Amino acid sequence: MMLSRFISGMPHGAYFGVMSLVAASLVPPDGRAKAVSRVMLGISSAMLFGSPLATWLGQEAGWRTTFALVSGLAVFTMLMIFIYLPHNPDEQRNNPLNELKAVRNPAIWMSMIIGSVGFAGMFCAFSYQAPTLINQAKADPSWIPVALAAFGLGGISGNIFGGWLFDRLQFRSLGLLLLWGTIALLIYPLLTYTLPSMLLGCFLVGTMVSISPALQTHLMDIAADAQTLAAASSASVFNIANAMGPWLSGMAVAAGFGWSSTGFVGAAMTALALLLYVTTGRIASGQTLKNAAA
Repeated sequence: MMLSRFISGMPHGAYFGVMSLVAASLVPPDGRAKAVSRVMLGISSAMLFGSPLATWLGQEAGWRTTFALVSGLAVFTMLMIFIYLPHNPDEQRNNPLNELKAVRNPAIWMSMIIGSVGFAGMFCAFSYQAPTLINQAKADPSWIPVALAAFGLGGISGNIFGGWLFDRLQFRSLGLLLLWGTIALLIYPLLTYTLPSMLLGCFLVGTMVSISPALQTHLMDIAADAQTLAAASSASVFNIANAMGPWLSGMAVAAGFGWSSTGFVGAAMTALALLLYVTTGRIASGQTLKNAAA
């Protein structure tokens, strides 16, 4: 199972990175973040509908049925891309070696660090929402799909807002989104004691998905000749956060701080990302390199 999970995750970064580049190439420059956020709506919609459905199906029919459904959807996605994605015979091909050289840009690495630390805050809380719902809010496990849907609804709202805000404020939007994430995660522990408030807390944590289109578009802005690699790196940021967040929150829970502590751990991570944004923002925005070139 571990090996299968590893193999199935290998194309993840490449797919979502190239997906964002294709979406951005189909619209005018001032609408790229909005286009990326629209494509990312697929992820948010999956959180709203797919995750709750898969959880319910797993509870009713077993995990093998859920795995079969996911496999079928992957094949369907491949066919839809093959049929509907516009073919561009004049598409430019990038040299992989040139892309590797361009990654020496410190702005890319700094942006990835800020993004991974900030996203880790979201995963600190999200990864433990199910046990928090059962053990803290004393809800029946049948409410887990509803909680996942609440998170997905927050993700859709945040995704749309994040793309809209980046088109208007560019890199400055990332600081505002990290500030909001810190506030949402500080509020979250206060909402974990009853079922209705817990569902609201799941929604608030989900709005942190707003960071995704902003970070994705910013990386494409500063990547120069490393567009594909930088876009795929955004998915790597997401997955690093997905590993780091649950690990940190798990240590807090294991130490006896309770399920609500996941929100405070997440807020600490997002606040750290905001601090990095403030202190290294000039590097992460690529402004240093622009000034040097001028």
